[in-house]
Amino acid sequence: MRSLLPLRLAFLFGLCAWLALKVMQPAPLPDWRLGELVMVVPSEDMETDFAFESDLAALFAQHLKVKVKLVALTPHAAVNELLAGKAHLIAGFRARSHPSLRYSTPYQTLDERAVCNDKLPKSIEDLYLHHIQVAMDSPQEGALRTLRANHDDLDWLPVKTASPTQLLQDVAEEHLDCTVANNEQIASLRNFYPDLAAGLSLNSPSEITWAVNADGDDVLLDKVNLFMAQIIEDNTLRQLLDSHYGHNERLGAVDTATFLNHTDTVLPHFQPWFEEAAAETGLDWRLIAALAYRESRWNPNATSFTHVRGMMMLTEDTADRMGVENRLDAHSSILAGARYLQMLKSQLPTRIAEEERQWLALAAYNQGMGHLEDARVLTAQSDLNPDVWSDVKRVMPALSRSPYFEQAKHGRARGGEAVIHVETVRLYYDMLKRLDAQGELHHSVLPALPRGLLHRIGGKLGLTAPHK
Repeated sequence: MRSLLPLRLAFLFGLCAWLALKVMQPAPLPDWRLGELVMVVPSEDMETDFAFESDLAALFAQHLKVKVKLVALTPHAAVNELLAGKAHLIAGFRARSHPSLRYSTPYQTLDERAVCNDKLPKSIEDLYLHHIQVAMDSPQEGALRTLRANHDDLDWLPVKTASPTQLLQDVAEEHLDCTVANNEQIASLRNFYPDLAAGLSLNSPSEITWAVNADGDDVLLDKVNLFMAQIIEDNTLRQLLDSHYGHNERLGAVDTATFLNHTDTVLPHFQPWFEEAAAETGLDWRLIAALAYRESRWNPNATSFTHVRGMMMLTEDTADRMGVENRLDAHSSILAGARYLQMLKSQLPTRIAEEERQWLALAAYNQGMGHLEDARVLTAQSDLNPDVWSDVKRVMPALSRSPYFEQAKHGRARGGEAVIHVETVRLYYDMLKRLDAQGELHHSVLPALPRGLLHRIGGKLGLTAPHK
């Protein structure tokens, strides 16, 4: 009689293989109507795009009254995730760029530009001789595909594992010949690489959308389009775009280079006091440091023609109010300036969102709470939202002009100056957050300061690192 052992072993191996496949097989994506929307957003190294799309996705989830699970991926991985049925939506894609996707109403139009690390290309034909790399399935590759219809010799290498920001940084650091990025991505990175060229416009702007699988949910796409129409109509989209992108490129190359130098050479000496002020007030120490740099460039002895003095440029009245005896004492100035900013913030209505209160308080720090309130009244009279900085800043410059200041309770104000002040602080704040995330900021005074980011770009800027 033949042994049954081989048959039994074969059956056992087959059962184990089946069980392994069942365990390894991903769970099917649940219907978003059951309470969770899975959405792919740009990878986290694309900091501004990631933050903007994440906030927009959170608003959409509130609109649907569901939870949202965010997955941050490069463009190519995002398409694969969607087509594999592991996500309901992907964000930040060029309309009509992929045949396997269907697209929402566009919510942003961006200029795609070719950026090279040597001489700026003057025409599309100039790009034929360059080695171009772009993120695969990105809006940038979509722009090149469109362009190639009229430029047969245009070629590029699509990179699966990279994001547009990574490739743009590679160009800035001269590791890569050319890439394509949009105007906002370039503006953001130029704050860290001041001599990064603005690039050559491809004359193929990207209409940015959300996308679903071509075989995906019609109801979900309809919901997206309804949501987009609503946030365009009520100005929510404009406010969100301004919040994330509105302060880009407020600094020239020289200003940026100086700031980066100071973060390496000056900031470490005062950072413990900024952190102390943050612990006392609940503010972000990097915001306090950004405000101090805008006010004095971290110079404890700064004095202006209006007689404001010190690291935080306090007036005599504010110094007295905050109990500061010597405005030129950096420690006292930092603590007092942070307390004063927090006090202004606390005077604003609690209904105002936390971040908006932060920007509005910065405007009050510059021009006073009375002038800020005049601007908010004027904003409401203009049928805009007085609780949102992006609306208030559109109106605030009018306080320097007749007849507006004649109707204002607190009279004439340099409203335009306040807008520039807030936007510049926001930019320094964003730069400090990025440097901190990259490990470029130091948390104590060291005998020899590391060269950090400045070392990487110093040769191009003609700067030198601190002497040891």
